[in-house]
Amino acid sequence: MPELRRGFIYGFSAYLIWGLFPLYWRLLDHSGAIELLAHRVLWSLVTIVILVVVLRKFGQVKALLREPRRRWPLIAAAFLISANWGTYIWGVNNGRVVETSLGYFITPLFTVLLGVVVLKERLRSLQWVALGIAFVAVVGLTIENGRPPWVAIILTFSFGLYGLAKKQAGAGAIEGMAVESGTVVPLAVAAIVVLGLKGDATVTHQGTGYLVLVLLTGPITAVPLLLFGAAATRSSMTTLGLLNYIAPIMQFICGILVFHEEMSPMRWAGFSLVWLALVIFTYDSLTRRRRSLALERAALTASAV
Repeated sequence: MPELRRGFIYGFSAYLIWGLFPLYWRLLDHSGAIELLAHRVLWSLVTIVILVVVLRKFGQVKALLREPRRRWPLIAAAFLISANWGTYIWGVNNGRVVETSLGYFITPLFTVLLGVVVLKERLRSLQWVALGIAFVAVVGLTIENGRPPWVAIILTFSFGLYGLAKKQAGAGAIEGMAVESGTVVPLAVAAIVVLGLKGDATVTHQGTGYLVLVLLTGPITAVPLLLFGAAATRSSMTTLGLLNYIAPIMQFICGILVFHEEMSPMRWAGFSLVWLALVIFTYDSLTRRRRSLALERAALTASAV
């Protein structure tokens, strides 16, 4: 029980930090998304290198780099998570926090769809219903906005595919992130240099406090990932699945109550459909989980007789 409780606390803490990210990135709205993304990649790598040294994980990192079957998914993951980070930063600093929350609300449903398309898994009836409702919600939001909710769609696709790539790589949180950050850091450094040469760099022109906030993007990226990794080894997938909704709920609340983003009746209707889809999806997952546990207990009881 103590391990399960610790796992819950680790997972809750990770999603709580992710849920508060809009407040942090809005403090850095003097800089563009590309510049902030470049610094986030650079200082994330610095943070991870320190952790690799302290925890002596050089061997695990080298092993990943030597295995093409694991290395290539991580390289793909590096570009996917960079697209996700960049889109998220842009969305937060351009008044689309609510739309970013929509992307992360839809991600679990998209992940299930990926299982069907890529892994040839079969969906249950309620899962199809949930996906259908979510699709109707996105269509409705597209009609209401006069355009598809591109920020939400990019976040959903990039993070869903990122999860698939990470699953195929089977790497630990620290060593996996080391390879990912190392893959894209040359592009990040190049972006920082080019912006500096063009006179468009901003992070050093806003005072010491602003620069410190930029430097801290590395640790605030790494810490929740490490907490999540600790939670994943101690908690059930059901618990992690439920905790997954904490971040988008907090982002949605931030968008409405803190940043005062507009919610039209049609937008409320679209989000309500998404939430209905997630309720159906979660109910189905919990029901199946309970049945599986009941069957396992019955099998153990039968074998003990």
